[in-house]
Amino acid sequence: MILIMRTPYHPNIEEITVEGILHAFSDPVRIEIYADLATAECAKNCSTFLTIQKRVLPKSTLSQHFRILREAGLIRSERKGVELINSTRCELKERFGPMILAIIEAYAKQQKDV
Repeated sequence: MILIMRTPYHPNIEEITVEGILHAFSDPVRIEIYADLATAECAKNCSTFLTIQKRVLPKSTLSQHFRILREAGLIRSERKGVELINSTRCELKERFGPMILAIIEAYAKQQKDV
């Protein structure tokens, strides 16, 4: 049996909306994934994020989180063998950068207050 891997969907920059970004960030796990990718020196695979907020997450749950981030246009996933390597999309900075940064900073502040 031959296994065919689909290329992940990435919306064009014109298709990315504020509503889509806010939906993607409505889950604290996805904000943490995005913030970690945004500050990383290199792209990361999904397995890097198996433990978030001191919880072990199933790979299927992580796949869903990455799919939502990708379909919102926040990350790019490149297939390397059987893994998807993820990074943030640099072209978002001009259009949505201040909003995304403000959300991440507000989330980080909220976490310190808890």
